[in-house]
Amino acid sequence: MTTVLTPASPLTAADRCDRCGAQAYLRVVLLSGGELLFCAHHGRKFEPELKKIAAEIQDETERLTAVPESATEEER
Repeated sequence: MTTVLTPASPLTAADRCDRCGAQAYLRVVLLSGGELLFCAHHGRKFEPELKKIAAEIQDETERLTAVPESATEEER
């Protein structure tokens, strides 16, 4: 997915997917001025259509596979 990392605030656990209610990892700012939030699954599913109508896409899906800095070597 093409992403534009904006200085917008990071997505939090309170941000929910507009499609299913799961935690959102993508914020899509629409050309029309609105915004949509998607979980990783629905972000991938609707990617082709979103690219057509998005002014920018904030993609934080890398957080799904990130290892916390406080994790020990055994926990990794």
